[in-house]
Amino acid sequence: MFSDAVLDHFKSPRNAGELPGATSKVEVSNPVCGDVLQLAVRIENERIAEARFLCRGCTTSIACASLLTEQLRGRTLAEARSITAQSLSQSLGELPTATFHGAELAADAVQTLVRNIAASYR
Repeated sequence: MFSDAVLDHFKSPRNAGELPGATSKVEVSNPVCGDVLQLAVRIENERIAEARFLCRGCTTSIACASLLTEQLRGRTLAEARSITAQSLSQSLGELPTATFHGAELAADAVQTLVRNIAASYR
């Protein structure tokens, strides 16, 4: 049911844990399944220098959060906006419909984070 990429990110999640000195942190949840994702980033020189996550959720939610943190590093906020549920799913080998909610949760986290950071610069 799960691709090798999903299983790899689930078994060996990248960048899991708290991020001391985070520039911004958000928490999003899926009320239907109960998954919760906390995403934190540190911005340096207008780029995401570091990203970490905490996730209480299913295999796919954890895998998507892990992949998301890898994809965020080194990007500007404008570049981070291009990360979508579909792009995460594709990177993990096309998630089945039944588990696509993990990619949606991660995409929701990054979009919320970008909005919050952009709002703080106004």
